[in-house]
Amino acid sequence: MSVIRSIEVTRHVIDLAPPFHAAWDSRPRTNFSATVVRVRDDQGREGVAGGEPMPGLAGHEDLFIGRDPLDLDRHARIVDNLSFHYGRLWPLECALWDLAGKLADKPLFRLLGGDAPRLPLYASTGALRTAAEAAETAVRIVEAGFKAMKLRFHRSDWRDDIAIVAAVRERIGDRLELMVDCNQGWRMPWDPEDAWSYDSALQVARALAELGVYWMEEPLHRGNYEGMARLREEGGIRIAGGEMTREWHEFLTLRRQGCLDVYQPDAVLTLGIGGLLRLGRLLASDGLALTPHTWGNGLGLLANAHVAAAVGLSPYLEFPYDPPEWTPDRRDFMLQSPVRADADGMLTLPEASGLGIALDEDRLAATRVG
Repeated sequence: MSVIRSIEVTRHVIDLAPPFHAAWDSRPRTNFSATVVRVRDDQGREGVAGGEPMPGLAGHEDLFIGRDPLDLDRHARIVDNLSFHYGRLWPLECALWDLAGKLADKPLFRLLGGDAPRLPLYASTGALRTAAEAAETAVRIVEAGFKAMKLRFHRSDWRDDIAIVAAVRERIGDRLELMVDCNQGWRMPWDPEDAWSYDSALQVARALAELGVYWMEEPLHRGNYEGMARLREEGGIRIAGGEMTREWHEFLTLRRQGCLDVYQPDAVLTLGIGGLLRLGRLLASDGLALTPHTWGNGLGLLANAHVAAAVGLSPYLEFPYDPPEWTPDRRDFMLQSPVRADADGMLTLPEASGLGIALDEDRLAATRVG
């Protein structure tokens, strides 16, 4: 039996020029950071994952070092405890799963019980664009082979958001399945804006249903369980959410109250790989979808893709893609080869053991901070 010998966390930053104007963030993003976590055993084998900063892990490495790396349920409980008291430490759990796959000499999706490595993707855009720009972006996404696309809302008047969807639908017809992220579930720390009222969300839902939109994401504040359940019944459209939901009991509440058709937890932000697998089993019994959030970098994208391939409940997997500001090369600067869609808008998972991550060590050394 091997034991965990060390845990290393590093942070890396690249400049963004031009800046990226994310729909959900009132501040232009002039840089992009990534956290990389490495777990090594006493035989020199290494598990790797990454995501957002991991405040709270430093000083608690002793809770894992010297332990069996395959005691994954135990490690997940400790990560959950630390994540309650500090920040989101789930990249550590994902790195342990990567190591588990390497110890078993299997790609993670196969270790988790999956056998289909090819996943349909939706191109997840992130910027607010004019109607003409959004329509042109949709055309390019069709030409790139994608079968689905997500648009972002966050304009001051939701009617202006609807007009963008209408312009895109008019331009591309039924060549793309369209999703919409309303960006009402949570706010950046400096954003004082209220979430939509139920009445506004219902009007938006009905307008999107008329435009043939596949799902409506985060249309209400994350804690408005009653409103989400009502909207799911009255809006005529699938309701998606849960990307930033922190704890297991909150997902159980969403399920019990019938709030969502599409669940979107992100393994590097909440629940971890083991938790997403567990949630997927519950949702399968309800006939609901699990389509993880992946907006971040290729490390998180791969972790969530392996779970999606194992669970098999994702009609489409999120693929952050919004050129020219947001490209695989920017998003995955820490990888030897960016994660890319193929000509059919699909992602084929690597057959390498674990998550199949190949880090660009030279780029990581050049971009390391702190």
